[in-house]
Amino acid sequence: MRKKSDCCDEKTKVLSISPIGEGYWTLRLRAPQIAGQARPGQFVHIRVPGLEASALRRPFSIYGAEGDELRILFKVVGRGSEALSRVQAGVAVPVLGPLGNGFPKPAKGTVPVCVAGGYGVAPLSFLAKRTGAGGITLIGGRTAADILAAADFEPLGWTVKVATQDGSLGTKGLVTVLLEETLGQLREEGKKAEIFACGPTGMLRAVGAMAETEGSRAWLSLDERMVCGVGACLGCVQKIRREDGSEYLARVCKDGPVFESRTIVW
Repeated sequence: MRKKSDCCDEKTKVLSISPIGEGYWTLRLRAPQIAGQARPGQFVHIRVPGLEASALRRPFSIYGAEGDELRILFKVVGRGSEALSRVQAGVAVPVLGPLGNGFPKPAKGTVPVCVAGGYGVAPLSFLAKRTGAGGITLIGGRTAADILAAADFEPLGWTVKVATQDGSLGTKGLVTVLLEETLGQLREEGKKAEIFACGPTGMLRAVGAMAETEGSRAWLSLDERMVCGVGACLGCVQKIRREDGSEYLARVCKDGPVFESRTIVW
């Protein structure tokens, strides 16, 4: 009998793939074993059809899992993701997962605040669906076209705020401006935030610094190049600080990708 924490290499079937904007896609897969075990913040490693000659799989955050279905939201950024965007319904796709540790459940008595940069919103949408309670979601992008999945949160009772760098949607500026405002408002109301973030490294570093200043706990999903996905190759290490102050190199794919911000040595 396989333990819940074990991952599997499942030959899944593509149910559909749909464009959701300029260069962004959602992929639906029939993957009963992986979907049944998936937790928000975990990821899968996909062997992209047409690139079988390549030794490298591609990692993708899990956007959602329900019943036998697994969903992925991704952006075309290179050869692998471009090939994935061209797969057809019915094609078999080898998928290894679920991998990584995922986000913890929000602590009782806190207000969950999700901070997303671009398609980093994917695991946070999954988290919102699994928390069973509302919170606040802050989504940032360069333009309006980079604001994804905002409609996922409001039906679940979450407040959504948006920031774009060019001002084409929501507040003009970085999403961390919204976070600063949100933390200030919660402080005035006597409430404590617990932050969950996924996005570019610069954004994550800023979120961690703001959380430390505020005295809030923050969970950051790190974005590192991954080769094996299971911690064997040591290709995605990150320096982490232990409680006693000593440091070690953690494997983002195996020990993460989610780490508490105060433990990360930037």
